[in-house]
Amino acid sequence: MKVAIAGAGAMGSRFGMMLAQGGNDVTLIDGWLAHIKAIQENGLQANYNGKNVSVHLPVKLQSEVDSTEKFDLVIIFTKSMQLAQMLSDIQGVLGQKTKVLCLLNGLGHVETLEKYVPRENIFLGNTMWTAGLEGPGKVKLFGFGSVELQNVGERKEEDAKQIADFLSQSGLNASYSDNILYSIYRKACVNGTMNCLTTLLDCNMGQFGATSTAHQIVVKIVNEFAAVAKVEKINLDVSELVKHVESCYDPSVADHYPSMYQDLIQNKRKTEIDYINGAISRKGQKYGVPTPYCDLLTAMIHAKEELLEAK
Repeated sequence: MKVAIAGAGAMGSRFGMMLAQGGNDVTLIDGWLAHIKAIQENGLQANYNGKNVSVHLPVKLQSEVDSTEKFDLVIIFTKSMQLAQMLSDIQGVLGQKTKVLCLLNGLGHVETLEKYVPRENIFLGNTMWTAGLEGPGKVKLFGFGSVELQNVGERKEEDAKQIADFLSQSGLNASYSDNILYSIYRKACVNGTMNCLTTLLDCNMGQFGATSTAHQIVVKIVNEFAAVAKVEKINLDVSELVKHVESCYDPSVADHYPSMYQDLIQNKRKTEIDYINGAISRKGQKYGVPTPYCDLLTAMIHAKEELLEAK
């Protein structure tokens, strides 16, 4: 299958590398020029579970994508706020039958996707793989993960299952879901706790989990996500979700600094907070559901963005 990874940061690089190692024709597309040049010159360099690996892949600047080239599958891994621009830039490579799988963190991406991609070609997913970007062309890949995905268009279940089988052939452990929004909300609870809290407290997940107030804070945030999801007829088990979030303190992943920490603290870039806690805050206002923790966390992350930008 001819595949494009639209957004070749840490996670996009992981999927691109694993799919290429699975024997597929993979092209990376990104907007970070230094990253692209590093991959072109040295290949994609990875610390892959402690072993140094290098894979040479075609890589293109999104604003310079050749419109004559078409792909069977495009996997979206941009930051949420970059989604519209990426889809606009790569319109030329989206054929009538090109399937687009969106694996972004956060909530509310289908509305943007539908502006650029026919609904029957859109697939929505959730991944629990982890990855870290260590510099232009360099990533750290560790641990084990999975992917769930579902069709957005009606009667496209078989297409979704075929994509899942295809990803699994390269070790990505993908499966079809008949309730992907539940899984997306479930992951959003992890991001809505671990991402913003480690960023604000300047620590990794294990260090946060070791604090005396960690459990209390996590419970409050997860309850807000569950209250908003309930209005949308998505029933989240708060007790199970709290345990799921707190599994991030396990020694196998406790040293991980989540993507928001990488973006803001390490790379001084804007975060996806408006698509995680910020989305819950907006939905809460819309539905009349109080979300004081998400309101405060969103405001504090934006304040930290401004402070770091001013330095």
